[in-house]
Amino acid sequence: MSDEIRAQMMGPAMADRTPASPLALAVLSLLEVGPLHPYGLQRLIRLWGKDAVVNVGQRAGLYKTIARLERAGLVAVRQTERDQRFPERTVYELTDAGRRQGREWLEDMLASPRNEFPRFPAALSFAMLLGPRDLVALLQRRATALRERVAELDRELGEYAHLPRVTLIESEYQRAVVGAELDWVDAVAADLRSGALTWSHEDLSGLAAGDAG
Repeated sequence: MSDEIRAQMMGPAMADRTPASPLALAVLSLLEVGPLHPYGLQRLIRLWGKDAVVNVGQRAGLYKTIARLERAGLVAVRQTERDQRFPERTVYELTDAGRRQGREWLEDMLASPRNEFPRFPAALSFAMLLGPRDLVALLQRRATALRERVAELDRELGEYAHLPRVTLIESEYQRAVVGAELDWVDAVAADLRSGALTWSHEDLSGLAAGDAG
């Protein structure tokens, strides 16, 4: 039985149990270009700047994702390349099931907001454990990093402004999100400095005792 037939038989049932992830979507999307080995996939993700939104820092994670997609019948082994200059490389191709699943994931990720539980809001939910002075110092440090990121994104958008807008749309989104976060952090820091936002451990302890009782 060929890999393609096996993938078509396994695809629908297995794909239903295969969770979507940004890296899995990137693999399926890049294989639309044509068959690639894992190094080629990693190289394209970085070359096209997708590593800013897809975590491909550890190649082991990429191999695990490809193995998961292969078990689900979404990708299949096309061939194994042997060259004395390089280690043996397995080339993967997209199956019909993988093409359908990739499109479904793409449409769902674009249309459906999800709470992805990022670290910053989680930390903010316990910022009350710090004093206002400590919190404003930390937010000022964050604002400095955010300004650097805004400048970096502005340079990127300017450098590649000759490309079709859709090829940079994720950077455009990041610029809007980071800019909005910077504005919010600056505003909260200003309220902390002015005393418009303040609290005491005594007040919070009283609230906690009342809720626990």
